Amino acid sequence: MSGEDRRLEQLFEDYQRQRSRMADLARDMQEISATATSPRREVSVTVKHTGGVTDIKFTGSTYRRMAPNELSSLIMATINDAKEQAADAAAELIAPMLPAGMNARDMVAGKLGVEALAPAAGPRLPQAVREQLQR
Repeated sequence: MSGEDRRLEQLFEDYQRQRSRMADLARDMQEISATATSPRREVSVTVKHTGGVTDIKFTGSTYRRMAPNELSSLIMATINDAKEQAADAAAELIAPMLPAGMNARDMVAGKLGVEALAPAAGPRLPQAVREQLQR
């Protein structure tokens, strides 16, 4: 096997490892959920990593004496707390896979532009890979 063939084989193995890590990451991301409870424990809310509400529980009877707009505000604030917790968990999960200096929390929040994710200059490919791609 030539040096070029060994290098291509190594690149392919690296790609397979990266692909496997990405599949694991996708599975782990799907499992992320967070539950937040209101300060006086009237309500708790569980959300998935995407922010979708999966459960709302009312505890005690205090919530029954709240004005509708007050209860609505409390529920929305609790949902937002749960979303923040889920986003923090997702950022913690993906941070080790990101390039140095990239903010995982900003990425999870959708605050990074395409330039941060895929610079216009593109990746620097070894000559052997470029030659294979041109065939």
